[in-house]
Amino acid sequence: MSVDQRFIIEMGMGNDLYGMDYTKAAGRAIEDALRHSSIPMFEALSISHDMMRVQVTVGVAEPDKLDLDALTAKLPRGKATVKGVKGGHNSANPATGQTIVIATAAVEAFLPFQG
Repeated sequence: MSVDQRFIIEMGMGNDLYGMDYTKAAGRAIEDALRHSSIPMFEALSISHDMMRVQVTVGVAEPDKLDLDALTAKLPRGKATVKGVKGGHNSANPATGQTIVIATAAVEAFLPFQG
């Protein structure tokens, strides 16, 4: 049985200010996390990105409203999976009734154990 080693974890936050679109907010959280990472080891060690497993966990107030396939399609490299969990935050403006959807994302990358 092969064991994967996590070699990176990045966190991100995103929101949808006007549409209460959980997938849009989650996508922005994932993009935020990806913008914080650069992994030059693939080129330096001649490792194919195909060997990487990417696991994303997105927290929103209503995870059942996420389009997980659309979010998975946003991930540019590796074998990716996205799951939604209860988290994030909905913030209502009492003056207008508008609700801002805030999402958080943890993007983890794994490679087979190199030991």
